[in-house]
Amino acid sequence: MSIQNKTFQELDLCNSFLFAAALEQPEICRLVLEIILGCKMPEVKVHAEHSVLVSSDFRSVRFDVYASDKLQVAYDVEAQNENEGNLPKRSRYYQAEMDVSSLKPGEGFNELKPGYVIFICTFDPFGKGQYRYTFEERCLECDLALGDETRKIFLNTKGRNDAEVPAELVHFLKYMEESTDTYVSQVTEHSIIQLHEWVTELKRWRELEGRFMTGEELMRQRERKGRLAGRAESILELLEDCGAVPESLKEQIGEQKDIGVLTRWHKLSAKVDSVEQFMEQM
Repeated sequence: MSIQNKTFQELDLCNSFLFAAALEQPEICRLVLEIILGCKMPEVKVHAEHSVLVSSDFRSVRFDVYASDKLQVAYDVEAQNENEGNLPKRSRYYQAEMDVSSLKPGEGFNELKPGYVIFICTFDPFGKGQYRYTFEERCLECDLALGDETRKIFLNTKGRNDAEVPAELVHFLKYMEESTDTYVSQVTEHSIIQLHEWVTELKRWRELEGRFMTGEELMRQRERKGRLAGRAESILELLEDCGAVPESLKEQIGEQKDIGVLTRWHKLSAKVDSVEQFMEQM
């Protein structure tokens, strides 16, 4: 079943909406960070879908989950379902945004918090079959750590090196794509079972389901408007090859909301020899 056809109750944790809603809960976020980093975490404070805007001259960044703990460590945790080929540069940009927002005016550079940028991918971002890729700044000549206290971690649900990573991490990554009672019945880690209990409870929240349905409807409307605009633009491009297009015709095509009508006009615009012929047959 495709993600688009799933109900709210059927969503897996890799769904961006459910992921942000789940990790917005401090205890869930803490548990997930413990699984990923392999160590106990203190209490965390979470800002889901946290937007950072340095100035109007620069683009803003929406972190899926931005968390900081009592030890003043900053974490950006992202769920990534599509490989757009830009994760290395995105991780660099996100770390820079985190640094700028964490350093107060007048503070020295030594006050910068340690930072982790974490991508949980449903694809292999580097094609090496690893469940986890961890990067930090190091000297190429003598393998000396730079010591800037930043780390970028890319997790891969499609990993193949099971013997080299904790089983808990493997099961968590599998759970990201199969957040079901059936899958959890096969694991023994208390952390995964507890995570599933919390996610199951979240799916019972009517308000959260309402937010999801509203968001899905807005996305469908946006996609439909995009299809209409794209089809209208294609029609006008074809007609402009036949001659000057009257403004009234441009408006008529641009205001058409029936995708069936636009499809018919698109086929017609590819066949006619003149704009006048198009107007007669439309």
